[in-house]
Amino acid sequence: MLMFEEVKVLDRNSEFYGVPTSVLMENAGRGVADAVRNIGKKKILFFCGLGNNGGDGFVAARHLIDSCTVKVILLGSQDSIKTENAKENYGKIKNIVEEINNVNISDEIKKSDIVVDSMLGVGISGRIRQPYLKCINSVNKSRKTVVSVDVPTGLGTKTAVKPKITVTFHDIKEGMNEKNSGKIIIKSIGIPEDAERYVGPGEMVYYPKPKKGSHKGENGIVLIIGGGPYSGAPALAGLAAYRTGVDLVHIATPKKTYPIIASYSPNLIVAPLSSDVLVEEDVKQILSLSSKVDSVIIGPGLGNADETVKAIRTFVKKCNKPLVVDASAFDALTIDDIKNKNGVVTPHRNEFKRLTGTELSDDVDKNVKVVERFAKKTRMTILLKGSIDIISNGRKTKLNRTGNPGMSVGGTGDVLSGIAGGLLAKGISSFNAARMGAFINGYAGDLAFEEKSYSLMATDVVEKIPGVLKRFL
Repeated sequence: MLMFEEVKVLDRNSEFYGVPTSVLMENAGRGVADAVRNIGKKKILFFCGLGNNGGDGFVAARHLIDSCTVKVILLGSQDSIKTENAKENYGKIKNIVEEINNVNISDEIKKSDIVVDSMLGVGISGRIRQPYLKCINSVNKSRKTVVSVDVPTGLGTKTAVKPKITVTFHDIKEGMNEKNSGKIIIKSIGIPEDAERYVGPGEMVYYPKPKKGSHKGENGIVLIIGGGPYSGAPALAGLAAYRTGVDLVHIATPKKTYPIIASYSPNLIVAPLSSDVLVEEDVKQILSLSSKVDSVIIGPGLGNADETVKAIRTFVKKCNKPLVVDASAFDALTIDDIKNKNGVVTPHRNEFKRLTGTELSDDVDKNVKVVERFAKKTRMTILLKGSIDIISNGRKTKLNRTGNPGMSVGGTGDVLSGIAGGLLAKGISSFNAARMGAFINGYAGDLAFEEKSYSLMATDVVEKIPGVLKRFL
């Protein structure tokens, strides 16, 4: 079963992986036409909306013209059709289309044998408005054979079409059953396997754009606990988090690295800790800081001093905020330490071995099963970094193949943890933050590689993040 948002993800990722939306629409419409033709009746009336669901109806009508008497009622004006693909397919059948204001709906239904509901697609919420409401009520009052396209119009609302048959695409959609959708016929429309298996720009549907009038802090606040032996790692994570669109990034760092990190960027809000490395005495301070933020990243640059290891364990045990576990944190934590925490773990294969005691192979499919097992055990999302990233929460799994060999340079993992932490801070679920973060990080790295080749640095990746968001949001 596909959730409504996942339908949008698949559509966008299909385009990204080589199957245009126009092809999906053509295949969908042909599938509907085949199902309608098999009913064996000849007078077909389409109610078509102004979006891609209506576009599917236009295609189906075109495929039925030679064998049936077909009429299409458009629920609006042709100038109001919303997508280019729908407009193109409308143009191919406009001689059999009438706009709704020019027809008597009841009379047209009486003259038909089959009514095709191609008005509204997935994800409709709230009250159904006119002229859709009138059409739904008229269709439901008739005793005609009703066929819905993909989902019954209004599914999930108080007013929905009640079809005898629903022709849905690729898989059943959220909320569909025999009671509200009639007989469900699933048609393949050519969505490529890669669009389901790999992440892509479709994942960006989960990105929450800031609302007009939002105030500082409402779009995410991140805390990074890092530094001590290394100063660059937490700074890179912080700058990457900012580039995801959060409002504020705090860095809690040992006093030795405090002035260095504070000098990197005036955007970073840097707080000094008590010693030259993270110690247990600092836990109270960082817990207090974490209470004021939306997500926490722990690990970048902390090192593995004995007192640091103890402090990391104590903090993670007590922290109740969405968490990104990375880098030095893997020297401190066991798989049991992260059980039932809300967040993302971002190990490479050696860190994964330290965390779990399990050696990974060179076989991606075998590694997927291992990652899924540990994700299910911990109830956290694991993002295993590699030439192909594996992202799993134990129930769902995605792969990511954006990125390039130039990203083996130091710091790109810190950039990824910053992106993931930023997305978590914006209220995105851990699985969606991880899959989206992997794509953004890798695609930004690919853009940087186009310019810098093998001389790219982690800061180059950070500066390409806005371009990824601009392109795909």
